[in-house]
Amino acid sequence: MKLSKKKEDNSQEKVKNNRIIKTIFKIIMLIIFALIVIGIYYLIIMDRTSKPLIKEDMNYQIKIEEFNNRNVYVVSQKGEENPSKVILYLHGGAYIEEMSPEYWYFVEKIVNETDSIIIIPDYPLAPKYNYEDVFNMLEPLYNEIIKKVDLNNFILMGDSAGGGMALSLLEKVNEQNIDTPSETILISPWLDVSMENDKIDEVQKKDTMLNKEVLKLAGIAYAKDINDIKSYLVSPIYGDLSKIKNVTIFTGTNDILNPDVHLLTEKAQEKGIIVKVNEYQDAKHIWIIMNNSDTTITNKAYEDLKIEITQ
Repeated sequence: MKLSKKKEDNSQEKVKNNRIIKTIFKIIMLIIFALIVIGIYYLIIMDRTSKPLIKEDMNYQIKIEEFNNRNVYVVSQKGEENPSKVILYLHGGAYIEEMSPEYWYFVEKIVNETDSIIIIPDYPLAPKYNYEDVFNMLEPLYNEIIKKVDLNNFILMGDSAGGGMALSLLEKVNEQNIDTPSETILISPWLDVSMENDKIDEVQKKDTMLNKEVLKLAGIAYAKDINDIKSYLVSPIYGDLSKIKNVTIFTGTNDILNPDVHLLTEKAQEKGIIVKVNEYQDAKHIWIIMNNSDTTITNKAYEDLKIEITQ
C-alpha cells in the first residue's frame, strides 16, 4: 500500500510540474508574441530617425538642417570653415535601420583625418517608406548641394544599402545629365536586392553577419513591390553603367554582397567603363566601419579609403 501511495504521489507531482511548465511556456510565448507585435508596429508605424551620437569626447561639430521635413546632419571638425572635401554620405542598414554608434565614430575619424565635411541625410526608412520616398528626398538634396560646392572636391559615398543607394543616385543624375561628383566611393555596397547571384550561397558559408533570406525581405520592403526589385533605383546593378565614372568599391571576400561587386565590374567593362575595386581577403561586411575583421586588414582598408578621399 505504501509503495502504491508513493507512486500515486509521484504521478501527481509530475502532472503538477507539467502544468507549471506548460504555463511558463504559454507565458513565454505570449511575451514573444507581444514583442513581435511591438516590433512590427515600431517598423511600420513609427517614423524612425537616425540621431547623432553626442558625447563630450566626440571630436566633431554637428549642424542639423531640415530638408523636405527630414533632418540632414552636417558634420565637420570643430572650428572648421574651409574643408578640403565635401562628402554626401548615405548610411547602410538594409534600408530599415538607423545609424548605429559605430557610424558616428567612423564619421568622426573621417572628418578629422581627411579635412572633410560630411553631409548625412536622415533618409526615410522601410517598411513605412520605400525607394520612391527616399529619392524624393535625395535627388533634390543632391541638386542643392552641387549648387554650393566645388564639384572637384565633392564626393558621393555610401556603405551597404547606402552604397547601393549612392550608385543608384549617380545613375539617376547621369540619366538627367546633372553634374556628377568627382568620385563615388562605395563600401560593401548592396547592388542587387534580388540576391540572385549563384555565387552568394557559397560566400554565405563564410559570412557570419548577413543572411541572404533576411536581406531579400528587407529589399522587397524597400522596393514597395516585388516587381520593383530590379528597378535601378533599388538594385543599381540593373542601371545604365555606360556613363558612370570614378567609382571605387571597397569589398571583403567574406561578404555575401561581394559576388555582385564582381558582376557589376564585368557589366561595366562590357560598356567600356572601369570600376576600381579594392578587395580584402577574409574581410566581412562593412568591416572598415564595424571593425569586425582582422585588425591589419581593417587598418589597411581604412588607410586606402583615406587616400581615395584626399587624392
